[in-house]
Amino acid sequence: MKSQRQEFIGAHGHTLSARLDAPDGEIKAYALFAHCFTCGKDVLAARRVAEALTEHGVAVLRFDFTGLGASEGEFADTNFSSNLADLVAAAGFMRAAWQGPALLVGHSLGGAAVLAAAEHMPEVKAVVTIAAPSSPAYVNSMFGHHLEEIAREGEALVQLAGRPFRIKQQFVEDAGGHDLKGKIAGLRRALLVMHAPGDDTVSLNNAMEIFTAARHPKSFISLDNADHLLTRREDAVYVANLIATWADRYLF
Repeated sequence: MKSQRQEFIGAHGHTLSARLDAPDGEIKAYALFAHCFTCGKDVLAARRVAEALTEHGVAVLRFDFTGLGASEGEFADTNFSSNLADLVAAAGFMRAAWQGPALLVGHSLGGAAVLAAAEHMPEVKAVVTIAAPSSPAYVNSMFGHHLEEIAREGEALVQLAGRPFRIKQQFVEDAGGHDLKGKIAGLRRALLVMHAPGDDTVSLNNAMEIFTAARHPKSFISLDNADHLLTRREDAVYVANLIATWADRYLF
């Protein structure tokens, strides 16, 4: 696998940090990966999925959303809509530099984002979600005890995955303003939904709602006892290999 640093301009003018993982041989297709909420392009799940896909001839672009990782911008000023816009900008960058993505993979809130953004990427043939919420508003439950303070003060400093993040009222309101089920019903791409029954961050019923709303071709894979962030290496490898095998049917 060859891995190259990349940069592109996001939807709101910030320079976003990215990495293209490519196979040593011929590139048969391109994929775009959207990381989990407050994570980054270099989390274990993203790296493992990219590595597995390169072994199947697929090059993968993974990037840090605005305000996260090595990307410019302020996280507090972002929201679900800005994530969608960043994804569309990433696809445009890929289209100009190589070719548009045939596969979208999204982890957690990134999964909700790829479901919503797919309609803006005509090249996409298949979409994969990993531990994704069926509505962007679900993420607000992660800091539910701060919602009153956010509404009263306009913002609050909350702890997410052990790190402090400033969440503004505009983020809360934007998350609640998206009809994801309508997007899923109109996806018109092959869909793979992956979720662990014991996920204590995003409950399994979210996967069932996504799967029920989608039309065929669609598939569901249970991730057994994997945790939400796929922190165990064996779980990340398992997910990555399943995605690579499943995508073969639809990409080539």
